[in-house]
Amino acid sequence: MSDAPKISIVIPVYNEEGILHSAVVDLRERLGPLGWKYEIILAENGSRDRTVELAKELAAKYPEVSSLSAGEPNYGKALRQGILKARGEIVLCEEIDLCDTDFHRRAVELLDSGRADMVIGSKLIGGASDERPLLRHAASVFYTGLLRVLLGFRGTDTHGLKAFRRSTLLPLVEACLVEKDVFASELVIRAYRGDFRVVEIPVRVIEKRPPSINLFKRVPNVLKSVAKLTWAIRVKG
Repeated sequence: MSDAPKISIVIPVYNEEGILHSAVVDLRERLGPLGWKYEIILAENGSRDRTVELAKELAAKYPEVSSLSAGEPNYGKALRQGILKARGEIVLCEEIDLCDTDFHRRAVELLDSGRADMVIGSKLIGGASDERPLLRHAASVFYTGLLRVLLGFRGTDTHGLKAFRRSTLLPLVEACLVEKDVFASELVIRAYRGDFRVVEIPVRVIEKRPPSINLFKRVPNVLKSVAKLTWAIRVKG
């Protein structure tokens, strides 16, 4: 469609009433100089605060912003629905507390040049700066190590910032079998295992607010989902 944007920015949001409005306004301002035709998709998932209401207000105020609701606390489901809804040639998967337009610019350059099919913004690769609390950094390192041992993952990071050409990776999005926190990992791992060019670039991560879900409360569900992911990749293929 001629009115379709080139760039779709998908942002899963959960209980983000404290920063949602300011983050979207700031993101729009920083995207302006790039001159892109873009859309921002706020993919809400089971919030118990005013996130749904605020997302609808932002969508009503700004024509390039839209929102959807997964109806349950399910990051992976919301991210998948956002990607499926995206109309852009390039999809950027963001986090509301990052909104890293420098990553956006570098990733789009790599995709446009044909040097990559997927670009990962890694907080664990050389040159990256992970300024989150030490426990969260350690958890990310452990999680990546777990994926390497169980699934032969060859990269350094699966969560957070990523970008890809939608038409190229859409079959992988549709093939993913696991949701919740591990959907993003399955998508990245399938890209590595397939005939796709995956490029990691370093990013700087600063914690702008406490995590919306307690780290320790996430661990049992993440481990359960990793077990499902191992079955999905190793058994089903």
